[in-house]
Amino acid sequence: MKTFSAVIERCPDTGLYVGYIPGFPGAHSQGATLDELNKNLQEVVAMLLADGPPELESEFVGIQNVIVP
Repeated sequence: MKTFSAVIERCPDTGLYVGYIPGFPGAHSQGATLDELNKNLQEVVAMLLADGPPELESEFVGIQNVIVP
């Protein structure tokens, strides 16, 4: 079992959740709910992993708050 971190945003035009796994080409999807998005991302990643281990283009480190006065 592998764990990947996904970046999730909400599209203001459609209201859909959009997610992608940083550095993992092709690992992106959308869903009407966070649960649906997670399921869709699981399916995409499983399909991509069927071709072998990914060659990640970058490594997800985390998020950081930026405070601007």
